[in-house]
Amino acid sequence: MKQQQPPPLPQTQPPSLSQATTGGGGGGAAAAEGSVVAHAISSLNGNNNNNNNNNNNNAETAKCRPPLYPKPKTPSFDKDRDYIGFATLPEQVHRKSVKRGFEFTLMVVGESGLGKSTLINSLFLGDLYKNRQMPNVEDRIEKTTRVEKKTMDIEERGVRLRLTVVDTPGFGDAINCEDSWRVCTQYIDEQFRQYFTDESGLNRRNIQDNRVHCCLYFVPPWGHSLRQMDLDLIRRLHRKVNIVLVIGKADCLNKTEVRKLKERILQDLEDNHIQLYQFPECDSDEDDDFKQQDRELKASIPFAVVGSNTILEVAGKKVRGRQYPWGVVNVEDAEHSDFIKLRTFLISTHMQDLKDTTQDVHYENFRAQCISQISQHALRERGKLKRDSISSTNGFDAAISETDRLLLQKDEEIRRMQDMLTQMQEKLKQTHLMEMKKNDSVIDV
Repeated sequence: MKQQQPPPLPQTQPPSLSQATTGGGGGGAAAAEGSVVAHAISSLNGNNNNNNNNNNNNAETAKCRPPLYPKPKTPSFDKDRDYIGFATLPEQVHRKSVKRGFEFTLMVVGESGLGKSTLINSLFLGDLYKNRQMPNVEDRIEKTTRVEKKTMDIEERGVRLRLTVVDTPGFGDAINCEDSWRVCTQYIDEQFRQYFTDESGLNRRNIQDNRVHCCLYFVPPWGHSLRQMDLDLIRRLHRKVNIVLVIGKADCLNKTEVRKLKERILQDLEDNHIQLYQFPECDSDEDDDFKQQDRELKASIPFAVVGSNTILEVAGKKVRGRQYPWGVVNVEDAEHSDFIKLRTFLISTHMQDLKDTTQDVHYENFRAQCISQISQHALRERGKLKRDSISSTNGFDAAISETDRLLLQKDEEIRRMQDMLTQMQEKLKQTHLMEMKKNDSVIDV
């Protein structure tokens, strides 16, 4: 905005000095008037110069001063008609979620001596097993698999997390490990059943979520691949929970051995049609760094990890590692272990997706099975009550309505079809036996 200039002066010339001195009394008045006018002109010229200097100084100061952005105005219905207000929904959800806190349940399965407790303490920088007592030889002889729950509250940058670690001590330690998987599957089903009961009740506001969101299954590094015990458990759990395979104590293997062991494990899973946790695909608008990180995480499965609760000083830096006679294993070094990748996957990038998969896939499958069983039981009870009521009344045709008659006809048709299927199965069995006998007779000849 340009500064306004002062109005122009009148174009009258002041009287000269000779006129002022040569004049009489009138000349003295004219001289006084001329001096006043000259003083006014000089003062106006001085003000103009000052204003010009001030303008130059203000321009230089404005160049050095950072730009001042206008403060955001509060949206008003009259002034800003294009603003609705739902753009603040993410902030509302974030504020409410942080206030409520988060819950996460992690199950750890594997035989003793694979570093499960050490890895959990390294992941969450805590000590969940302070008062742990190691069993003696007599207790190990008849040791059975049991479930132990440990809960800890963690807070980081104002975000609270209630972590529940479900440990299974005794898994794989007995001589006969055929039923080791049963305790794990029963616990997962019980948590699903409890959540289904709470969700179907009247008070649904304060439901506590104890469902298992992720299962870390530890594979020993001294085997050539998965054992039969490992396959039995994973086969029964892969449709109930998100399974993540972990090779424990991977520092006893070199890079070539780790790579070959991972390939054989993945091949065994494919041969047995076992599906582990599937990583979600990256969105097209994600940056290249995140996509590269996601590819590295997918390529690292199963994770070969090393855990440690000891802080060592190496080359002037404090690291979390293990001291050996030949050197130090830094568990946070990607060249030594997949510990950082496992922590990034489990905590930083995919914790919420693990919870969503548990809710949308595994729990929904369990819920559908429960509803189907309840509906079938209700139909059986209804049919039984109808048959009892009909048999107790006189006049069968008068007692039942047309709808009941149709239902009974359908029941009879289903019963006849079941009988026919049974007869067909018996015939197929007999023909199969006859063919086997013929083949045996041919071989004998």
